[in-house]
Amino acid sequence: MSVLAAAPTEIYESGDSALRVVAISEAGEHNWLTVHGLADWLENCGAEGLHGAVPTYDSVLVEFDPILVSARQVRAFVKLGLLELGRSAGSATAPQEFDVPVVYGGEFGPDLERVAQHQGISVDEVIRLHTEKTYTVRCLGAPAGSPMMDGPAFPKPVPRLKDPRLSVPAGAVAVAGRQAVIAPASAPGGWCVIGQTPLSVLNIRREPLVPYKPGDILRFRQIRAEDFGQYHGVELEPQAMASADVDLEKSGAQP
Repeated sequence: MSVLAAAPTEIYESGDSALRVVAISEAGEHNWLTVHGLADWLENCGAEGLHGAVPTYDSVLVEFDPILVSARQVRAFVKLGLLELGRSAGSATAPQEFDVPVVYGGEFGPDLERVAQHQGISVDEVIRLHTEKTYTVRCLGAPAGSPMMDGPAFPKPVPRLKDPRLSVPAGAVAVAGRQAVIAPASAPGGWCVIGQTPLSVLNIRREPLVPYKPGDILRFRQIRAEDFGQYHGVELEPQAMASADVDLEKSGAQP
């Protein structure tokens, strides 16, 4: 991802080993591009003492070792990085794209009818709105690198469950507020689960643990409940890689 010029920012100390950089323009997309562009730059600048940069929708937490580098020096790195964003515009790699098959409703999406009723639309319309959009991964959240995305164009924000579930299965496709997410691993959750993908999103033997990163593209595709087993356990992969694997299988060649 690239940005022509950084959005205005404010920098705050967050304890003695981190700075929080907040983009404060009125344009949410510009803020997002700024903090993620800054995080990428900081991760690759090679500055001694920087541990990492964790971006969200409009801010980035810059972690550092206060024994090796001071907050003042890190603040200077941040300001340099913000200046460098415009110079590197256009050099970003293209986003990866992912196709995510989903079974909606029933045991796979126990809150689908609840969401439809709250929105005042049909179940079919909820599914249509959820599948017609192209989603950009905005940031990675809990648990285990969940892809946080702007939600479907529902008429109203979706309220969270009054009584969160003690366990939501891996692959759960959920919505809340104006956001959408996939659960890479089983965990408690209060979002409305409208479906489930049979694909395996998390791989603890892989680095990184999930195949997508902020800026990548996800598309949801409805499949029938009887087809769930056909995809079960297959790892989520970028479309180009998944297509190559299929071609290898057809040809009988070894990957």
